[in-house]
Amino acid sequence: MFVPVLRTQATAEQQKKWLPLATSMSVIGCYAQTEIGHGSNVQGLETTATFDPSTDGFILNSPTLTSTKWWPGGLGKVATHAIVHARLILDKDYGVHAFIVQIRSMEDHKPLTTITVGDIGQKFGNGGNNTVDNGFVQFNNTRIPRDHLLMRMAIVTKEGKYVRQNVPKQILYGGMIAARQIILMEASVCLSRAVTIAVRYSAVRRQFSLDNGNREIQVLDYPTQQQKIFPLLASAYAFRFVGQWMESLYSEVMYQFENDNFSALAEIHACTSGIKALTTSVTADAIEKCRKACGGHGYLCASGLPELFAAYIPACTYEGDNTILFIQVGKFLVKMILNMKTSLRPQGTTQYLADLDLHTTKDCEVSDEDDWLSSNIILGAFEARAARLALSISRHIQKFPDQDAGFEELSVDLVSVARAHCQLIVLSKFIDKLHGAIPDLNVKKQLQLLCNTYGLSLVCEHVEEFLVTGYMTKRQANLARHQLRCLLSDVRPNAIALVDSFDHTDHYLGSVLGRYDGDVYTHLYREALKDPFNNSAVTEGYKEYIEPIIKHRLHSSKL
Repeated sequence: MFVPVLRTQATAEQQKKWLPLATSMSVIGCYAQTEIGHGSNVQGLETTATFDPSTDGFILNSPTLTSTKWWPGGLGKVATHAIVHARLILDKDYGVHAFIVQIRSMEDHKPLTTITVGDIGQKFGNGGNNTVDNGFVQFNNTRIPRDHLLMRMAIVTKEGKYVRQNVPKQILYGGMIAARQIILMEASVCLSRAVTIAVRYSAVRRQFSLDNGNREIQVLDYPTQQQKIFPLLASAYAFRFVGQWMESLYSEVMYQFENDNFSALAEIHACTSGIKALTTSVTADAIEKCRKACGGHGYLCASGLPELFAAYIPACTYEGDNTILFIQVGKFLVKMILNMKTSLRPQGTTQYLADLDLHTTKDCEVSDEDDWLSSNIILGAFEARAARLALSISRHIQKFPDQDAGFEELSVDLVSVARAHCQLIVLSKFIDKLHGAIPDLNVKKQLQLLCNTYGLSLVCEHVEEFLVTGYMTKRQANLARHQLRCLLSDVRPNAIALVDSFDHTDHYLGSVLGRYDGDVYTHLYREALKDPFNNSAVTEGYKEYIEPIIKHRLHSSKL
């Protein structure tokens, strides 16, 4: 976040000074926004930066315990500088702004005398993110020069006058867009790791036979196992493609920023916020589903799945709590509908809302289960569902005398609106990928199969939303279920090849169950023998605790 924020919130002159230092690691930066008492509510941050005209600088303070900066990665032991979000105090409180603050000496790396800094302590899991020095910091009259305020959005003069620049406040989202693009690609990678382990092990594991005496059936051949795993496999591909799209989107956004074009910023921020919430929620849940799909052995650390889960789940809360992000996206969509007559035509990922009348009146045209294999049919279903949910909430919101009270009352519904919108985005980018240049027809056929699986698995998972909006009949919902069953069966023959294509090495997977060679049981046994608990044949404490029990030498308590 340090470098992306510099690129979006610093002036050209500030970038000229700080970017070379940051990118060359001459200074090591971190991003200090969250406080021990405030996270998602950025406007509630308590750290202050008061302008002192006598020294032409700011004085930073942590006025309360809850204003302690908490969680910044790299802050605990490594960072020399931080971008600190603090309340700008001049003649009045001008709200939260970003400042560059030196944390440690550039000579001996000791914390500056007015700064208390350290690591926040052990986190979830044996490993997880415990290799990261997430830190805390408190400021006690810490002084910084005036030009350490990032001034692309607003300038403070030597006289202490606040001068707002001609850029929108939403520019603050620029750094978050960069971070969320990285988070999305991480979701794709982590989901693909979990699915690779589950698919490979399900092909190795055999349970029960249809006829006595015959070889047992591969677990992966059971429809129930396919229903658990294959939609997750399809999701891993879907997230990869939407991640690639977001990479290009970020490059486009940065180009627009450099040319002072912020017209699409609000829509892009909503898009990246929602997709971050969707992909991280799905991936965290999917890792746990894959662990369960591996049976008892999935609970072993040797499976690689417990550690993957522990390392990944912070993504659901860092860079924006997922529920809060969904609510923000839902509000954005509802406000767009309410203001549609007076605002610009919806663009980008919200363009489907421009055809609101069509999507809210035209019902599903599926008459046969094969109709669900049409990209136009499935995409139209997702557009209609998203549009109808958003329109329904918009009408409810209008009944409230206070719009904010309406949003609070209907926040659960806003989450559903946002999720439907984001699932539409992911599906549409998967379909766009299929319409692009894919030279190998067999590869394209498999990707089309996964795309259909992704779309129909979501239709079946959220069937009540398609039904309650009146878009789909129960018969059409049943046809979707039947078609999904066929799709899962069609995925099975190439399931191993589809996970192999992620090209994860055994070392990277870190999983005995997901080994490329399939020799699971030999190595599972070897891993057990390596455990320090097996270094001795007789356990410590035998004489004191076990022998008295089995030889009936226990004594009654004197109490």
